[in-house]
Amino acid sequence: MTKQKLIIKNMSCHCCIKLVKRLFAENDVTVDEINLGEVWISYDSQKINLEMIASLLEEEGFELMMDKDRQLVEQIKSAIINLVHYSTFNAMVRNSDYLVEKFNLSYQYLSTVFSKVENITLEKYIILQKIEKVKELIRFDEMTLSEIAFMMGYSSVQYLSTQFKKITGISVSEYKKATK
Repeated sequence: MTKQKLIIKNMSCHCCIKLVKRLFAENDVTVDEINLGEVWISYDSQKINLEMIASLLEEEGFELMMDKDRQLVEQIKSAIINLVHYSTFNAMVRNSDYLVEKFNLSYQYLSTVFSKVENITLEKYIILQKIEKVKELIRFDEMTLSEIAFMMGYSSVQYLSTQFKKITGISVSEYKKATK
């Protein structure tokens, strides 16, 4: 049995995890552990190889990352998505501290690799993810804008509103009206 860790691009939600698990189970690949963007597998290299696994993933819209920098970037993206969208977001934890602790690499290095591979700064990517989460919270209409701003780590509703308009092109109130 061959054991291997794979980094998978476009695996960005819990539905993707279910799909990858099912895909591998149907093709005699054992999933030992799976998280957003990464999976530890075991497989019989006499029956299936890495090229075949990559092909299976591509058929479902995923991409197997082979390049080390691209692998790191996918792991960073998964960590940010997990932090912003799926964890109890702790506004007191700085994004840079979270990433440095998670990867045991300097923020400067992580940011440089990210920008090189993605052509967008790491900070901008984090902001885009936070704005997506803010939009989701606004659509749910269960929290005030003050609560959302605090939860997402903004110092004020004004700062959140300014950043929201800069990213989306519309104000928070315009977005709220459009979702009703």
